[in-house]
Amino acid sequence: MLTVIANYHAKPDKGDEVAAILARHVALTRAERGCTQFLVNRSEDDPDRFVLYEQYVDEAAFQWHRKTPHFAHYVENGIAPLLIERTWKRYRLVEPSVE
Repeated sequence: MLTVIANYHAKPDKGDEVAAILARHVALTRAERGCTQFLVNRSEDDPDRFVLYEQYVDEAAFQWHRKTPHFAHYVENGIAPLLIERTWKRYRLVEPSVE
């Protein structure tokens, strides 16, 4: 299982526009075969900041997500130009041990 935590910092007063685009992007991403979780969170303290929590069955599913037409349309062409900063990190699930 691959988890991706993405942080988006929108340009001043662009948070509402980013939120609207993300709202359209969510359903399409959740419908992807390899996506098990896709949550968008908006800061209560700064409406121009977002945290995305994404889970994919593996690296291949994440890479496939990044090549979809909706990713290009909504993220690369729609959201990215509205951002000051966009970062993400990958994490691997720590499975419980059986003793």
